[in-house]
Amino acid sequence: MFARMLAPAIEVSAHCDLPCGVYDPAQARIEAESVKAIIAKANDSDDPDFRTRAVLIKEQRSQLVKEHLWVLWTDYFKPPHFEKYPQLHTLINEATKLAGAGGTKGTMDAEAADQLLAKIDQIAEIFWETKK
Repeated sequence: MFARMLAPAIEVSAHCDLPCGVYDPAQARIEAESVKAIIAKANDSDDPDFRTRAVLIKEQRSQLVKEHLWVLWTDYFKPPHFEKYPQLHTLINEATKLAGAGGTKGTMDAEAADQLLAKIDQIAEIFWETKK
């Protein structure tokens, strides 16, 4: 009897943690665009204090890119997506590495930011295909 009282009244299932519509690769893109802008501003500055602050913020924004991509990877995309788009695992892996220590988090190279943005665009293209 006690177990019946604790049992859920109705059973529900969902594609993701919350009803669809809360996930969007634009979040990762906005942070990556910020990273690219910070790199440009820092590289154009001779002020060592400004550059130090810029590097810190760039590293934080790069980490946010990784987190936004991981949420898409682990919470939004499901096995049918990976079956239909077999390159998706590799794209997300490459994008998170481009946002990491070997990419925008660890360098002031604008090319790394451009490569990151291109990967995010490829992920976004697949994301929007899955929404059709």
